[in-house]
Amino acid sequence: MCQNIWPINEATSRSPENWPGWPDKKKFAFVLTHDVEGSEGLAKCRQLMQCEMRLGFRSSFNFVPEGGATVPVELRAELRQNGFEVGVHDLNHDGKLYRNRKEFAEKAVRINQYLKDWGAVGFRSGFMFRNLEWFHDIKAMYDASTFDTDPFEPQSDGAETIFPFWVTGINAPGYVELPYTLPQDSTLFLLLQETTPDIWLKKLDWVASHGGMALLNVHPDYIRFNGEAISTRTYPAAFYEKLLNHVREKYGETYWQPLPMKLAAFAAQVRPLRHPRPKRVCMVTHSYYLSDTRVIQYAEALAKRGDHVDVLALQPANDAPGQTKIRDVNLVRLQPRLDRKEQSRMSYLFPLVRFLFASARWIAREHARKPYDLLHIHNVPDFMVFAAAYPRWTGARVILDIHDIVPELYASKFGKSEKGLLISLLKWMERLSARMADHVIIANHLWLEKYEHRTGAVGKCSVFINNVDAGIFQPSRRTRNDGKLVILFPGGLQWHQGLDIAIGAFHKIRGELPHAEFHIYGEGDMKSNLVSQAQELGLNGSVRFFNRLPVHEIARVMAEADLGVVPKRADSFGNEAYSTKIMQFMSLRVPVVVSNTKIDRYYFDDSVVRFFESGNSGDLAVAMLELLRDEALRHNMVARAAEYAARNSWNQRKGDYLKLVDDLCGKHEKLD
Repeated sequence: MCQNIWPINEATSRSPENWPGWPDKKKFAFVLTHDVEGSEGLAKCRQLMQCEMRLGFRSSFNFVPEGGATVPVELRAELRQNGFEVGVHDLNHDGKLYRNRKEFAEKAVRINQYLKDWGAVGFRSGFMFRNLEWFHDIKAMYDASTFDTDPFEPQSDGAETIFPFWVTGINAPGYVELPYTLPQDSTLFLLLQETTPDIWLKKLDWVASHGGMALLNVHPDYIRFNGEAISTRTYPAAFYEKLLNHVREKYGETYWQPLPMKLAAFAAQVRPLRHPRPKRVCMVTHSYYLSDTRVIQYAEALAKRGDHVDVLALQPANDAPGQTKIRDVNLVRLQPRLDRKEQSRMSYLFPLVRFLFASARWIAREHARKPYDLLHIHNVPDFMVFAAAYPRWTGARVILDIHDIVPELYASKFGKSEKGLLISLLKWMERLSARMADHVIIANHLWLEKYEHRTGAVGKCSVFINNVDAGIFQPSRRTRNDGKLVILFPGGLQWHQGLDIAIGAFHKIRGELPHAEFHIYGEGDMKSNLVSQAQELGLNGSVRFFNRLPVHEIARVMAEADLGVVPKRADSFGNEAYSTKIMQFMSLRVPVVVSNTKIDRYYFDDSVVRFFESGNSGDLAVAMLELLRDEALRHNMVARAAEYAARNSWNQRKGDYLKLVDDLCGKHEKLD
């Protein structure tokens, strides 16, 4: 479970706010510290000091003031005379320093006295226990009790940065926090039984490549110098020397090697502010992730800025991996879509309920291991939001994303009256689900007022249409040169989509355009009916059906088309359901014929798409012929449509979504 965050967590590489770079334009900082835990470590301090001096390095030695061994005054003096630093390591090193607030305040008084008596300015607690707010009681220039990432520590949540950062005090002076960024020697060689220092070298090179701070904590207690007996409690000093030689030989004069107190003094002047901790986000969608542009855009926007994103989705095929990583998003395919047409109410409901319980169980387990900050739940159905119940009760925030407004979708799918008992139950579930969410995202403006009125969610809703991702749907040079005219529809094959109308229209123009083909990509409960219709009309070979494709693949297919068609029925759910593919075609500079529905008239006009009378296959045929034959009309429409798509692309709205997430999770995150 640690493979994506240790020893390297990519999210930690972002430089802090106000970061000016290292002094003298050095590439990175290399900082050495030592925690001396007992008498064995005290006995080896001089050997370690001499080793570092021989190789041209200096470090800080942190001693336990009230441990089992007395720290000789002469040792501290000798270290300082040779250019080393002395710091305070905990008080008793018993793991109880932060046990409660009152005891900590009392111990802080004694720690402050040792800092003063020893002339020390740096501190590190035992076992890396910490509370960065309480630490203001300790009068130190810096604390070094954090790490960028280390799941092996008892308090395993890291600072998630490879840079120093400033911790501001409210009623106390601030201080500098120096997280260690190279794994501790005890973790590598005692716990994990590594037989080489290669992990050190790999992590150091990664930190250096990102201009960070390679800070190491080595314990003299565990180093085995020449002549010592081999023990499972020690490792060869040669491992440490290899790291030091690696730095010298590979990086020469490009790195800065200050004592921790010197680096802290530099950071205290700059006061770099740590970026907000990368968030842990889980998304749930009863869909195929790679075909769902809406979910992909949200997930990748978060992952790209460094947040941890898990997506729970359907499995498209039994041979697809159950868990994989795609563009920094952790995709978990919980279950395959059941092999049934879902035409009865129970066959439609059962897989949804099954997916709900599978998602809830998975989320509860992961949240208990490491809490999520946000759950973003996508409908259909609305009740999928209850998969987030446990995290919601423990403080996580929840977004419910309404892709489709369920009562109307259900009535359209099963031919039910919108005044019936089942529709009333769906509206009740809609209200209950909305209350479960901290915020509701709605897929178009026409649904906003209706949804708010029905659910009472006024004031906690916002609209995010399916903005096109211009990074995926971008025009490219056509490679198809087969002399055919390809009309294309990509999407769900449901009744409200009106594909039977489009097939009828294509039949009318087939004689005038003998080289034309109608390509249909997608799946749905109308597919078998549509195949039969094409056969009955004698369109075998010219109307071609293809399986659903992942987003990046369908974008390439769409770019090769001559004409896109979106034939939704206005007398159905399709009248108010926004169609993502319209702007995808526009962004690809492919002309598109669109049904004259309420939703599409709301967002588009005749300058960017060619409308036809909804449900009228003859009018659709006329519109298709007009665009395919009139090159000037097609050229002007494509140019205006591309400009419109660019103005309304995902890049223009992505920042609004990220701000929504940050506002829900809290703008100012606690550092403790």
